[in-house]
Amino acid sequence: MDQIGFLEPRPAVLSRRREIVADLLDLLPEGCLVHETRELVPFETDAFVSYRRLPLAVALPETTQQVAAVLKYCHRYGVPVVPRGAGTSLSGGAIPQEDAVVIGLSKMARILDVDYANRTATVQAGVTNLSISDAVSADGYFYAPDPSSQLACTIGGNIGMNSGGAHCLKYGVTTNNLLGVKLVLIDGTIVDLGGKALDAGGLDLLGVVCGGEGQLGIVTEATVRLIARPEGARPVLFGFDTSEEAGDCVAGGLAPRSIPHAPGLIGNAGTEDSGASPPAGDPLDGAGLLVAGGEGSRGGADAMLASIIGIAGRHGVKAVKESQSATEAALIWKGRKSAFGATGRIADYICMDGTVPLGQLSHVLRGTAEIVAKYGLRVANVFHAGDGNMHPLILFNANDPEDAARAEAAGNDILRLCVDAGGCLTGEHGVGIEKRDLMRHQYSDVDLAQQMAVRAAFDPQWLLNPSKVFPLEGRPAA
Repeated sequence: MDQIGFLEPRPAVLSRRREIVADLLDLLPEGCLVHETRELVPFETDAFVSYRRLPLAVALPETTQQVAAVLKYCHRYGVPVVPRGAGTSLSGGAIPQEDAVVIGLSKMARILDVDYANRTATVQAGVTNLSISDAVSADGYFYAPDPSSQLACTIGGNIGMNSGGAHCLKYGVTTNNLLGVKLVLIDGTIVDLGGKALDAGGLDLLGVVCGGEGQLGIVTEATVRLIARPEGARPVLFGFDTSEEAGDCVAGGLAPRSIPHAPGLIGNAGTEDSGASPPAGDPLDGAGLLVAGGEGSRGGADAMLASIIGIAGRHGVKAVKESQSATEAALIWKGRKSAFGATGRIADYICMDGTVPLGQLSHVLRGTAEIVAKYGLRVANVFHAGDGNMHPLILFNANDPEDAARAEAAGNDILRLCVDAGGCLTGEHGVGIEKRDLMRHQYSDVDLAQQMAVRAAFDPQWLLNPSKVFPLEGRPAA
């Protein structure tokens, strides 16, 4: 599957590799630059493991000033830069190229400030998503966006891809919970966008940077919203005969008539070996499992739960399993969060990330099944259904090049189906390399030209994450 194009390495950069490494060693503290070939291997790819490139070097700065020094140097000598958080990107967003310096933010992992009066936390970009909630949980607060990789993924990466998670229907995705960032531009300039206020004045540059996939600058600090933890939260597991029926329940009643707590769907092969899957023969042993719940005051959570169960009953639910304790609630959510890993025990898979209008869920689920069957493959549908962000997991044999090629082709067809249904190519994983060449299916040449003009305003030489997001053909000259 190594057929996708990368920009040709810059000969002037490759010829100066030893000099660049020596200069970076002078700029950074001891132990903050990786440059030996065998030590670079862990950085050659991310969670989108189909493609690999060995970088020129990896800088691991400890401060914003060090990030600025490296970017200023790379800007001066025309060296491409690839930002990297935890490497959990599923779209190839952190895959480097041979002439690039990777700037990894793993050493910048401190929580700098917790301000309960303003309900904010300011953190370095290498802080993991879940650690914010862990830090404020004892005081009754949490950070709402909760991607399935939240134990490992970092806030910097979440901002780059505008990540979401199961909470997004009720609380929004990263952009709805981000108040400010400290951003280092390609020339080393350090700027602050936003702050602790709910709405900053002037141009919405924060909204441009969130979801910018590391092409506009490198975020080193972020100020995020904290939310008071509700008194009660009771998830419930619904069993349907098919994934399509579960999708109909969400689109036809669940999401439009209430704001349930984190509705998510696990369907088809995804239930075969998931922690959410009951034993064979159990009433919930169906092809479509839907997780939802009520949250708020204890009485309010119970009332919402009763409403949700009633809606599901009108949409053909076959079985209902309510959580009766904190332990049971944790097990239900563990099943949803573990679905990707559980599917990986069945087979290798490619995880897609299309988003569709709720009214198109069933149509796209049926179309997805037809596409995958056409290629002779299987699919596990795992997604947070409330916002229509679908994550079909296409199962294949990674050791069979033909099987891998069929899986990639099927994934591209599914993403085209999502766009044709009125949706978009990505909900939270980003475009990266994976969807780059499908951008023309969603956007016209005029649309792309406007997006590239914004990108070039921040980085005229196209040094930041240069092989990503936009089709390589038709780009303006750097």
